[in-house]
This record gives sequence, C-alpha cells and structure tokens, in this order.
Amino acid sequence: MSLVVAILAGGAGRRIGGGKPRRLLGGSRLLDHALTRAHSTAAPFILVARNPEQVEGFAGTVVLDAPGIEGPLAGLLSALTWAADAGADRVLTLPCDMPFLPFDLHHRLEQALTLNLGVAVAASHGRLHPVCALWRTAVVSTLVRRAGEGRLSLRGLSEAVGCAVVDWPVEGGDPFININTAEDLAAAEATLT
Repeated sequence: MSLVVAILAGGAGRRIGGGKPRRLLGGSRLLDHALTRAHSTAAPFILVARNPEQVEGFAGTVVLDAPGIEGPLAGLLSALTWAADAGADRVLTLPCDMPFLPFDLHHRLEQALTLNLGVAVAASHGRLHPVCALWRTAVVSTLVRRAGEGRLSLRGLSEAVGCAVVDWPVEGGDPFININTAEDLAAAEATLT
C-alpha cells in the first residue's frame, strides 16, 4: 500500500453549532460527500476525528487526533503515523467540510509531488488549501518538531517540507468552498438547486 486517504473530521464546528460531519447538504451528510471523494481514489481510507462521537455510525477505520496538539495538525499527525505504520508513504487529506472537491484532486496532486518535495497542496482563486493535500509520511518528524515549538500552521509545515502548489480554476464555482457556518451551508445548498 502506497497511499492512504484521510478524511479530517476533528474540528469542533463551533460556528455551525457542532456536529459538522453530520450536517446535511443535498440530503447527504457532509461526511458522505467526503467519503464519495475518498472512494474515487480506489485507495484505503481512514476517518480522523477529535473524539468518536463526531463520527458516530461510521463503520470504517476511525483514528483519533494526536493528543496535545491543537487544530488540523493533530489530525494530520495521526493520519501520517497510521499510514506509515500500515506501509504507506503518502496520505491524501480531505476535509469533511469541503463537499465540492474536484474528482481529479488526487491525480493532479500526485503528478505534482516530485521526489524532492514533502507535499503537494491544492489552491484556488489565489488561496492555498493545505487541508487538501498529498503528504509524504516522511514529514512526521518535521511536523512533531514544529508542533513542539508551538508552530501549528499547516501552511508553515508545507513550506518547511517543500511544497508544490496545484491551482484549480474557479469558473463555474470554486470547488474548495468550505462549510463553516449555517450561512455557508445554506449558500452551498442553493448551488445544488
């Protein structure tokens, strides 16, 4: 196994009232939208959460965020560690709150991840999306060191390990729309009608 897909679902979702992975969009949970993207890679996948209640009812492999680290780095560390232990050398991270991710995400990031780089990161409209990235499991030591120094930025980590940026067009809508609030969810729902 060389690739594992990790769906990051550990955020508290305070701005949307909690339970973000279970929020419905177009009749399906946000988590289901992420699972659809994960299935499209034909690679094994895991769900990474802060606590099991966030992903209650999910029958697959659940990995908990690394303790003692705040934010998405906790989920990334757990995903990278789990994948490395399983014999994988790359992890594609997909957030549970970006329901319109492009189906060519993995393919294009894979093409950009050259041997000298630690990560390939998606971008759109001049903005990086480091939660939508293809990471080498070898970046774990850099992540742990930076987290120990209080440097918890995914963007900072991507720069530290060497990063390729892959830009997506936004004509017809940005595929990296992030659902953080009830208003975001309503706007996303409106695009489906």
